Amino acid sequence: MIPRLLLSLLVAFAGVSGLSGPVSATPAKEAPWLPEAAAYRLTLFLGNLEPLPWEEIEEAWTQPYPGSEFPSGALARLDDTSELEPDLLMDAISRQDRHAVFAEATRLIARRIDEELDRAIKAESPVTAQGAVREARELYRAFADGIAAADPEAARRIGRAWLELASSAGSSGLLGTGAKPTHTEAMVATRSVISDYLEDNYLVGAFVARDALSALPETAAIRGRSIDLPPSLPPGSDIFDQDPLPLLVLNFEEQGIDETDLPLVAFGDMLFDSAQIFGSPARDLGIACSTCHNRSDVNQRLFIPGASHQPGAIDVDGAFFNPIFNDRRDDPLDIPSLRGLRFTGPYGRDGRFASLRDFSRNVIVNEFGGDEPTPFMLDALVAYMLEFDFLPNSMLTSEGRLTASAPEAAQRGEAIFNRPFSGLGDRSCASCHVPDANFLDRQAHDIGSVSPAYEGARAGALDTPTLLGTAYTAPYFHDGSLPTLAAVVDWFNEQKSLQLTMAERADLSAYLEAVGAADEPYEAFDTENTAFRLAFSELTTFASTLDTLIPRRDAEHILLLTDTVAADLAADASTMSNLTARPDVYGLAEKLNEVGAAVRNDNWEAAEASWAAFKSDANAIDERAF
Repeated sequence: MIPRLLLSLLVAFAGVSGLSGPVSATPAKEAPWLPEAAAYRLTLFLGNLEPLPWEEIEEAWTQPYPGSEFPSGALARLDDTSELEPDLLMDAISRQDRHAVFAEATRLIARRIDEELDRAIKAESPVTAQGAVREARELYRAFADGIAAADPEAARRIGRAWLELASSAGSSGLLGTGAKPTHTEAMVATRSVISDYLEDNYLVGAFVARDALSALPETAAIRGRSIDLPPSLPPGSDIFDQDPLPLLVLNFEEQGIDETDLPLVAFGDMLFDSAQIFGSPARDLGIACSTCHNRSDVNQRLFIPGASHQPGAIDVDGAFFNPIFNDRRDDPLDIPSLRGLRFTGPYGRDGRFASLRDFSRNVIVNEFGGDEPTPFMLDALVAYMLEFDFLPNSMLTSEGRLTASAPEAAQRGEAIFNRPFSGLGDRSCASCHVPDANFLDRQAHDIGSVSPAYEGARAGALDTPTLLGTAYTAPYFHDGSLPTLAAVVDWFNEQKSLQLTMAERADLSAYLEAVGAADEPYEAFDTENTAFRLAFSELTTFASTLDTLIPRRDAEHILLLTDTVAADLAADASTMSNLTARPDVYGLAEKLNEVGAAVRNDNWEAAEASWAAFKSDANAIDERAF
């Protein structure tokens, strides 16, 4: 296991190395944040939203961030471990003074770093000194990427200072062997490199006004030159795949057709997993269609502070992804499943798009700020998504009736589901969720679950969702406000005065659970079907479309593919458990990069040669167990 201090230093140097190129859609896990540093980064992120979520900014300092390993928030930790008082910061938050919040929060973090460095130098033992250095270094992480972007030479100088500081702090050794004393004079000299920079950039008396809040040093802000600061997600964000991974059911696969024989579908599959089709920041963060819709279903763990009110929800028309598309409403939606997409139109939660093609373009261009997709890209993406099928369920017939294998309670619930209720206008649940039409009616209805935006508003109609597969897509309703299917039944019973008994509600819930069930809802991994094998198979399938694109000399779409697949191959190789095979996969990624480089140079002969080498090497790798 890598010690946390060393891990932090490695992260710091990685941020300074100037690595560039296409971003992988396979995100990398980051080290945990200290509460104070996390609160600061959350403040920067939330402070750039419009309108500002002041309540969330206050919570960033008073509550632990989602997924934090610390039980308390930044203020409680300051009270326990620091002599500093956050009064000026909290006063600025209460006054909702954006610039003052930035200034006081920045000074607070800089002072905390100095406070820990003081503690390290005054420490009476190497253990205490090393602990204080580690604490200071993890607080410095709040500023590190800003310094690396604006002042690379200073970032390298400070990075060396942290290494020297850790070395000078000494060591207690192991079982009394190898102990090294603390070299206080060396620590003082090295510490000045860090503290002097903080004094000049993060402890200034007045900060220049910033259009966008960031950790850029003050000297860079004063110069006013444009600095490309890579976008980042705040602490507490989670864009990793759901675990367990949903099973993907594709119509063509169930019919025994190989995806490599369907180049349009395969290219669309690649686009669905490509962050390159979106604009910044989604593209730079590795966010793709598959980030929200893991294998056509719902990513129930996805969470971004300021854009999500709970896991599995996202506000795609807020200020973060595409400011020009910001509707200035705090209205995150529960991520919908895309299973059976060809049956579930119209599209969008309120059914505003009759065309899946128009809906897909809106997601790319408007919601995530991407460039206008080519007709071929839209054709491919739609062709792939139309292959998404529902999960097989042996408790349902193709007409949507329960089979004998369904529980008795569900059988009783089926009759209730088809019973007309006066509270539903003498209609039944089945009137909208039509069993022999995949449990939907392709219409929008206002059931009263959306609060009117203004008096007399008629904007509460929502597209009828299918009930197939819903046992695995909790929570429910457009905003994810109901945690279980039983809660949905209770809501309708109360809001629509259905007057169901407790037993009837239980039976109706059992019916919904049976309809929403599946024989195999999740991907089954074993020694033969590993997560890496699955990813490797998908990526090489994506690449197979080069057999069609290279003869067509289609440079634009070739480069989109090579940039996407090469980056993902390299990222997935880094997760392999078979270390001896890892260089081979890195080599494959490089072969695809060579294809892209040749195409950029209009050298089609070299592109064909690199592609042939890729196929040969991929076949050899695929024959071996990983």
